[in-house]
Amino acid sequence: MIGRHLFLGAAIGAIGMAFAPVWAADTSPAPDKGEAATPAKLFGSLEQVWGMNLSPDGKHAVAVSPGPGQMTYAIVIDVETREPHLAARQDGKPMRIQSCGWASNTRIVCRLRGLVFDNDPPFAYTRTVAFDLDGKNPAYIGLRTDVDAIRLNQFDGRVIDWLQGDGSVLMVRDHVPQDTRGNRADYGPSSTNGLAVDRVDTMTGRGEPVERPDLSTTAYLSDGAGNIRVRATKSTDDEGRLTGGTTYYYRQAGDRRWQVFSKTRTDTNEFVPIAVDGTRNVAYAVKSLNGRDAIYSVALDGSFKAELVSSNPQVDVNDIITLGRHGRAIGVSYITDRRQTDYFDPEYKQINAMLAKAIPGTPLIHFLDASADEKRLLVYAGGDTDPGHYYVYDKPTHHLNELSEVRPNLADLAMAPMKLVSFKAADGTAIPAYLTVPVGGADKRLPTIIMPHGGPGYRDSWGFDWLVQFFAQRGYAVLQPEYRGSSGYGDAFYAHNAFHSWQTAMGDICDAGRWLVKEGIADPDKLAIVGWSYGGYAALQANVVEPKLFKAIVAIAPVTDLGKLKSDASGYTSSILLDREIGSGENVGLGSPARHADHIVAPVLMFHGDHDLDVSVAQSKMMDQALQKAGVKSSLVVFPGLDHQLNDAGARAELLAKTDDFLRTALHM
Repeated sequence: MIGRHLFLGAAIGAIGMAFAPVWAADTSPAPDKGEAATPAKLFGSLEQVWGMNLSPDGKHAVAVSPGPGQMTYAIVIDVETREPHLAARQDGKPMRIQSCGWASNTRIVCRLRGLVFDNDPPFAYTRTVAFDLDGKNPAYIGLRTDVDAIRLNQFDGRVIDWLQGDGSVLMVRDHVPQDTRGNRADYGPSSTNGLAVDRVDTMTGRGEPVERPDLSTTAYLSDGAGNIRVRATKSTDDEGRLTGGTTYYYRQAGDRRWQVFSKTRTDTNEFVPIAVDGTRNVAYAVKSLNGRDAIYSVALDGSFKAELVSSNPQVDVNDIITLGRHGRAIGVSYITDRRQTDYFDPEYKQINAMLAKAIPGTPLIHFLDASADEKRLLVYAGGDTDPGHYYVYDKPTHHLNELSEVRPNLADLAMAPMKLVSFKAADGTAIPAYLTVPVGGADKRLPTIIMPHGGPGYRDSWGFDWLVQFFAQRGYAVLQPEYRGSSGYGDAFYAHNAFHSWQTAMGDICDAGRWLVKEGIADPDKLAIVGWSYGGYAALQANVVEPKLFKAIVAIAPVTDLGKLKSDASGYTSSILLDREIGSGENVGLGSPARHADHIVAPVLMFHGDHDLDVSVAQSKMMDQALQKAGVKSSLVVFPGLDHQLNDAGARAELLAKTDDFLRTALHM
C-alpha cells in the first residue's frame, strides 16, 4: 500500500528532541541462537543475514543480522577467513538497523528505522549513522533538529552516491529551519527548507552543499560520479497532500540548469527515470509499450533521443540492474515463470553463465555489489528449495568463496519445489499461480491452502518462501494465485488495482480454489485460505463472497474495513492517493468484510502487531468483534510492539504453530 508520510507541519510539539539518534556500538558477541528444532521455530526464525554489501577494497562485507526480539546487529565478515564480528547493535527500542554500506574501507554507514506510536497519527522515521569497522567512533550524519524546528524531520537522510570510498558520501538530507518568528505555520524561505543534497564527511557529520534545499523536490538521482543529474517533484494540493502527478527534471553534463524530462500522472504514459549512467550520458527510464512496462535509455545531451533497451510481450520489464560504487547499469530484470536477468554487459553475462554451472541447484543468481575495481563481486545464489547463499567471486583467480548461508538452520530439510501453473477464471482469463506440493507424499486430495499475496499491487515470484515451505513441511499443498490487480503482468491485468476492483480479485481467488478441487489436488473438505495484509483482506472478503468454499480462514494484519483504511490515512500526505486507490460509494461498504461478518461461516484466526503503521490493529479488533457478534468462531492474537512485518522470530514461530494447530482442528486432520 501507499507509503505514509506526515504533513509537513504535523506533530512538532509531540516529539521535540526525542529524535536525537540512539546508537550504541558494541563488540560483545551475539547471543546464542540455538533453540529447539520444532518446524514452527525453524521456519519462524529470521534470515541469518540480509542487505549485504562489499567494502571498496573487497576485503570485508557488512550485513544486518537479527538478534533476540527486535534486536538487530551490523555484522562485518572478513572475506578471506569468513570470520564475522559484531560492529554495532540496536535494541529495537525504538530503532532497528535497516541497511548498511561502506563510505570507505574502514567506515560503515547504517540507516536506522524507528516508529513513534504516542502521536496522532503514528509514524515511522529514519536516522543515519556512521562508525568504524570495529564499531568505534560513531557519528550521526543526518541533520539534527531541535525544539524550535518548524516541522518534523521524518526521514533524515539517504545515501545516493558512495563516491570514491574516501569516507564521504552524497546524501539527500532534509533541511528543517528553526522557528525564529514564533509562527510554526511560516515555513521560512525555501532556500533553507526541504530536501537537499550534501557531500557529507562520515567522520564528523558535516556536509558541504551540492543541491540547495527545496520543499517541492522529493528525490534525486546521481550519475555515480558525484553529479546530480535528475530530480523529481510531486504535485500537491494546498494542504500538502499528494495528488498523483510527478515532474522529472534533468541536467546536461556540466550544466547546472534544470530542464523538464517528463511529466507523469496516473492517466499518462511518460518516461519515469530510474537510474543514470554518467559514462553513457543517459537515463534509464520506464514507459509502457503495448500495455507492458519497458525500459528505455534516454540521452541527457539535450536531444532526448530514446532507445528501447528491453521489453517483453507477456510481462513488465521495469527493473534495471546496477552494480558497484558507481551504480553502473549491467542489465535488466523481469519475472516470467521466474526472475530473469538480461545482461547487456557481455562480461557479466559470461560470469553469470559460469556461476550457474558452478553452483548447481540455485538458478537464481544475482550480482549484489562489487569492489571499487570490480575485481571482486558479491553474489547471491538461491532457488525455490534453497533459501540462498552469499558468495564473493574473485575475477583474477576465478575463486568463489561462500560467506554465509541465508537460513543455515534449514540446511538439513528437504524443501518442496514450486512450479508455475495456470487456471481459467470464470470469464476465461488465464490466471498464473505458483503451486507447491509436499515432498514425498500424495499429490491428490490434499489439505490445501490458497495464499493470496499482499499489496495489493505486488506479486509472488518463484523462489524460497518461508511461509509456503512451512506449510509444505506440514503436509499442505499451497497455491499462490496472481489475481488481477497483481503487478508485473501489464496494464490491462492490473486494471484499477485489487482494492478498487476487489470483485474481480475475489473472483480469481475463489476460482483458484475451485480449480484445485476440479484438478483433484485439493480435498474440498480441507481447503483453507491464508493471507497477510491485502492477502488477509482477501482471505476474509473471499469468504464473504463464497461462504462455503473455504473451511478455515487465517488473516495476518488484514484490512477489514475500507472506509476505516481511508480515514486512518487522513493525517498523511498520501491520503488522496489512497482514497483514489480504494474508490468510493457503495464499493467501500460492499468490499469491507467487517461489515458483512454474518456472511462468513468458516472459523477465523487473525494475527496483528499493535505497532502496525500500514494497517491499524484496530482493523483486526473490529473484525474479531463483528465475527463474534455474528456467532462465527474467531480468535485474534495481538503481538505487542511489532509492526506490519512481525520481524520477530518468537512471534513468527508462535504464528506458525498456532496457525498449524488451528488448521488441523478446523480441517479435521
